[in-house]
Amino acid sequence: MDINLEYYKIFYYVAKEGSFTKAGEEMCISQPAVSQSIKLLEDSLGTKLFMRLPKGVKLTPEGEALYSYVKRGYEFIKLGEEQFQKMLDLEHGEIRIGASDMTLQYYLLPFLERFHEKYPGIKVIVTNGPTPNTLALLYDGKIDFGVVSEPFQVRAAIKYKKVKKIRDIFVAGSRFQDLKGKTMEYKDLERLPIISLEHNTSTRKYVNEYLESNQVVLNPEFELATSDMIVKFAMRNLGIGCVVKDFAKEALENEYLFELQFIDKVPERSICIVMSKQNPISEAANKLLEMLNTL
Repeated sequence: MDINLEYYKIFYYVAKEGSFTKAGEEMCISQPAVSQSIKLLEDSLGTKLFMRLPKGVKLTPEGEALYSYVKRGYEFIKLGEEQFQKMLDLEHGEIRIGASDMTLQYYLLPFLERFHEKYPGIKVIVTNGPTPNTLALLYDGKIDFGVVSEPFQVRAAIKYKKVKKIRDIFVAGSRFQDLKGKTMEYKDLERLPIISLEHNTSTRKYVNEYLESNQVVLNPEFELATSDMIVKFAMRNLGIGCVVKDFAKEALENEYLFELQFIDKVPERSICIVMSKQNPISEAANKLLEMLNTL
């Protein structure tokens, strides 16, 4: 049965208002147009839907049965439209982001604070994990975008933008005071206890590749899940910590740690925003991306 859905909309308003005239006023169409639409609907269904009364109309038993379903369906559609409009107006909605501890803490967090102040109704879900995990979520369409650190390799459907420079350094505590102010070679690290991130991180991969290009291979005594823990371990003199400088900034300023000096510094790399060209993202996510791209 192929019936114009507009007829059901008119049927809904006639039943709701109990009047062809009032239904027409509600929908901004003429009373004859309402009557004609109801006649066509009744003809298509093969039954009368309304009983004509001196003042208005009343549903027949068949009309009552049909209205119980049409009412739920049409009002559910209206609710969907209202919710959709609220999402467009950023009254509510959802953003899904993938980020590592570093990219969240030292890049994304201030923007999230500003965004929440401006759009308090938007729910933000941040899935925390290293760069490979974030990229996997992006490939699967489980996040709107990711904030990751170099190095990484992406599929052709992924686009990215560099947003912040970062530098990897080596830090030490008082146990290694004899190294303070001394210009070292990276080869010297092979004889020292090293604290680093686990293998499945872009930071570990980047530093390893740079050191290997200088014929240096490290075998860390401690492999930790977070850079914050590396700083804490280094402050307790458990070894030389390899971290992005931002993580050690406070400890360096308070002289709990010092930065080891080398003939050449580890080259800078970048924090990047990664997005899929194929996955549509919400209006709320677009607004946050605009914010990220403006500063």
